[in-house]
Amino acid sequence: MRAENRSLASSFEGIDRPDLAPSRPAHRFDDRQASASTRTASTASATPAPADSRWSDTLPFNDFLKDLHREKCRAERSRAALSLALFEIGTHQALHTRQADQLLEIIHGTKRETDILGHVGDDTIAVLCPDTDEHGMQSFLRHVAERTGGLHYETMAATYPDTLFETLAKGHGTRPPFQFFLAADAAGQHESGYPLKRVLDLVGALAALVLLGPLMLLVGATVALSSPGPVIFRQTRLGRGGQPFTFYKFRSMTSNVDDQIHRAFVTRLIRCDPPEDGAAEGKPAPYKLQRDPRVTRLGRLMRKTSIDELPQLFNVLKGDMSLVGPRPALPYEAALYQPWHLRRMLTLRPGITGLWQVEGRSRVSFNEMVRMDLRYIRDCSLALDLKILLKTVRVVLLCKGAV
Repeated sequence: MRAENRSLASSFEGIDRPDLAPSRPAHRFDDRQASASTRTASTASATPAPADSRWSDTLPFNDFLKDLHREKCRAERSRAALSLALFEIGTHQALHTRQADQLLEIIHGTKRETDILGHVGDDTIAVLCPDTDEHGMQSFLRHVAERTGGLHYETMAATYPDTLFETLAKGHGTRPPFQFFLAADAAGQHESGYPLKRVLDLVGALAALVLLGPLMLLVGATVALSSPGPVIFRQTRLGRGGQPFTFYKFRSMTSNVDDQIHRAFVTRLIRCDPPEDGAAEGKPAPYKLQRDPRVTRLGRLMRKTSIDELPQLFNVLKGDMSLVGPRPALPYEAALYQPWHLRRMLTLRPGITGLWQVEGRSRVSFNEMVRMDLRYIRDCSLALDLKILLKTVRVVLLCKGAV
C-alpha cells in the first residue's frame, strides 16, 4: 500500500508575498542534498538503526516549543523562511509503534542537520525546517513519501508567517494544527498580564454598565430609529493567540455595506503605501479611515465621542477582551502582518482602550500603533492600567483624536 499524504502546503502554492520575501534566498530542500548524502539514507527496505536512539534524538514537546520560539525570533529578525511539518501516524494498535519507529527513522535520514525534530503528541512528530520556504517543504515531504513504502500517515505543513492566519482570515473558528507557531510564543507567558487584571476587568465592566446603562439604552433606541438595520454591529475579530471572537459595537454605518473600502485602506496602511485619505504629505497615514462615506450622521457623532465602543463591555464580561490592551485585529488585517506585528496579539487579550488610544489614537501610523501595543505588553501592570483608564476618560470627554 502506498503512503497516504495530505499536505496543506500545496494549497498555498502560487501565493505571491514579495513584502515577506527573505533578504537572503531561502534554501530549498533539493539544494541541501549534498550535505545529506554524507548520512546513510533510510528507506523502507533499509536496515533501520535502533529505534530507541532515534527517539532519544527527538525533542520532547516543551523543548521543541523552546527551539521553535528561538527559530521564530531569528526568522523575524532576518526575514528568512521557516517551515513546519507534522507527521501523524495512524492509530491502529497492532501497527502503531512499529510504524512510528519506521517513519521516525526515515525522517531522520531525510532531514538536514539543521532541521529540528520534536514529539508533539501520542502519534505526531513535528519537523521544524529553518531557511525553508513552502516549495522547499513540499520537496522535503516528497522525499519522505518516496521512502515510506507501505506506511500510512498524514502530513500537515505551513510556512511562517504567510499561512499562519489563512484559516482565521476566512472566519473559521477551528484552531489549525499549524498554530504551533502561536503556541510557541504564548508558552510561558502570563495569560492575564498580572494576577488582578481579570478582577479589574470584571469590576470595571460591571461598574461601567451600571453607570452607563441608561445612556446605552438611549443610544440603542436612537440607532434603531435613525436608520434601518440592527442596533448592534457584530464583527469577527482576533483575540489572544489569534482566536476569533464576535466583537460588538453600536452600528455607526448604513446596513449591509461593502467592506472593500476598508480592506483597501488597511492594505495601504500596513504596507506603508502613500496615503489616499487625507493625510498630509510627509506625515504618517492615520490608523483609522477618515471621511468614510459608509458612516451615518449619528455614527459620526458616536465615533467622535467613542459611544459606539460601549457594547464591548459585554466582550470584557465574556472574557474575549480586557478593559486595557492592544486593539483586536481583523482577520484580513492580520493576514497582512509582518512577523513582528504578530506579537501584539499573542500574550494578552485585546482591550477597549490602550496606549494607542490615549497617546496616539488616529494620529499615528500603523507601525507606531504596533510599537505602542508592544510597549504596553512589556510594561503591563495594575498601575499602568489604572493610569490608561483615567487618561481614557479625559481623551473621550475632549474627543481628542477621534474620527
